[in-house]
Amino acid sequence: MSLNALIEQLRSGPFTDAKQGGPIYIRLARALEGLIESRWLAPGQPLPPERELAQGLSIARITARNAYKMLLEAGHLDVRQGSGTFVAERPVRIEQPLWDLSSFSQDMRLRGMEPGTRVLGSDVRLPSPEEVLLFGVARKEMMLRLDRLRLADGMPVAVERAVMPQRLVGSEQIGAGSLYDALARHGHRPVRALQKLTATVFEPVEAELLGVEPGAPCLLIERVSRSIDQQVVEHTRSHYRGDIYDFVAELTTGE
Repeated sequence: MSLNALIEQLRSGPFTDAKQGGPIYIRLARALEGLIESRWLAPGQPLPPERELAQGLSIARITARNAYKMLLEAGHLDVRQGSGTFVAERPVRIEQPLWDLSSFSQDMRLRGMEPGTRVLGSDVRLPSPEEVLLFGVARKEMMLRLDRLRLADGMPVAVERAVMPQRLVGSEQIGAGSLYDALARHGHRPVRALQKLTATVFEPVEAELLGVEPGAPCLLIERVSRSIDQQVVEHTRSHYRGDIYDFVAELTTGE
């Protein structure tokens, strides 16, 4: 990014709109924030020194300094000793609607992100007493358990444990593939689910996998999915990074 390109972007935006009102440094900070949020200014990208930015915009140097200070306090910028000012390396937030039943892979592709999966473990075993009740299976029914690390554009975002009766997917090796696609291929496509969200914190094992500190905010999502005949076909517990995931739901009055 050149200084001239940045100046052109700022001059063509709301920064130069007098109707915006307020101090110039706040208008400048908002304009820079907009470029950061739109990813025009990418994480890790250097910003011009205050003096050069001020000269390019024909404003006082203190105005540019105050705008940088405002963005620094908001966490949008980093100052590296001896190197300058940079756009902060902040993860992109992912918004997940609660009313849409879809797989992780579908969710990521809809957001223009490349889904990825790393298998942490997979085994077939007898059901626990809780699983016997939940799935309505016999005590000798074999259950497939799959632990996976979920990634979006290569960034770890969730640790997921899924359990289902093995017969629902036959001998298919799911691995990094979509569980919902595998279930659908065998005639057990999930059509409805009940989800429970719990705010918690990461334990050391999950924190290390996701590259966050132990005790960092975590969203625990527990999902029970059913097929069209109301059969429970999947139970999943997922630990999502609370610093990048937003779960949203549309509410109505019911009138």
